[in-house]
Amino acid sequence: MRRSIASAVCLALLCGPAQSQETPQAGYMGSQSCRKCHEEIYNRYVDSGHPYKLRRASVAKLTGLPLPKGYAWEDILYVIGGVRKKARFVNLEGFIITTDKKGKPVPTQYNMSTGQWVNYHPGEKKPYKCGPCHMTAYRETGRQHGRIGIVGTWVMDGIQCEECHGPSSLHNADPKKSKLKVDKSSALCGKCHVRGDCDTIPAKAGFIRHHEQYNELLMGGHKKQACVDCHDPHSKVKASIKATCASCHKEEGAAYATEIHGKSGIPCIECHMPRATKSEVALNHFSGDVRTHLASINTDPDYVMFSQDGKLAKAQLSLRFSCLQCHQSRSSKWAGEYAAGFHKKAAK
Repeated sequence: MRRSIASAVCLALLCGPAQSQETPQAGYMGSQSCRKCHEEIYNRYVDSGHPYKLRRASVAKLTGLPLPKGYAWEDILYVIGGVRKKARFVNLEGFIITTDKKGKPVPTQYNMSTGQWVNYHPGEKKPYKCGPCHMTAYRETGRQHGRIGIVGTWVMDGIQCEECHGPSSLHNADPKKSKLKVDKSSALCGKCHVRGDCDTIPAKAGFIRHHEQYNELLMGGHKKQACVDCHDPHSKVKASIKATCASCHKEEGAAYATEIHGKSGIPCIECHMPRATKSEVALNHFSGDVRTHLASINTDPDYVMFSQDGKLAKAQLSLRFSCLQCHQSRSSKWAGEYAAGFHKKAAK
């Protein structure tokens, strides 16, 4: 299925960006214009998740995605996501679909990993107000395509190259004279990879909510690090890693390599970046489906990682995620005794 999705996206990019009914902002050319000079980067980008954050129905239907029961592609304006985790659908008025066509609450979110339909705010009238994280050159004013359910307007669907590098018409005309913006700060990534403010980590149902990497980075002990120190921002997550924990934590890495976990090939991230976040589905009580960027582990067995109302996560990981995701038959008390001073024990 991934091959068909990539082909559809390539076709969409070759045909140019999806435009609003308003005159496009001057200077935006579309990601395809970058390809002639930056083909290797472009190919990695096309395989990443960024171009797929929002697609017109005419593009998304080429991928073979199923639709909510009773709907046809003629009823759909946009698809949100629908590549690796989940798909949600926007109707012709611009509202995210939460009911059947008669207004009855039904499951309308399609989970890619399980092939199941699940509820997404069933029955609620949900405007599409997901800017600026799903599109390029977003503005809060107006209604895209004049649809009442959409908040804001934009030049191109999905996260195109120019969302990070700025409009490229002058650069295309004279690359030597006009240089594109190259912003390597984490704040650029943080424009989308944060849900609220930078000082809180939203949570729900015992897991961190998805796309909280920037606030986790700032609160979790790595605020001096830039996202691009570890990631190639043009590549999909699994292919983007260009540094390991041991790249910086050399002594801990060397000690860990001699310990049973290290000898077994278990990477540091299983403990220090566990799947404490839920985007699509939770695998079990101890594991969501997205890795957190919190890194510090609180080894107190009585430590509770979430606020009393469950709406916020704290800045340290609990043993529930760092240890019990693998040792599910054990208790936090056992894990606390074993985890306290772990790296010092490994060094002996």
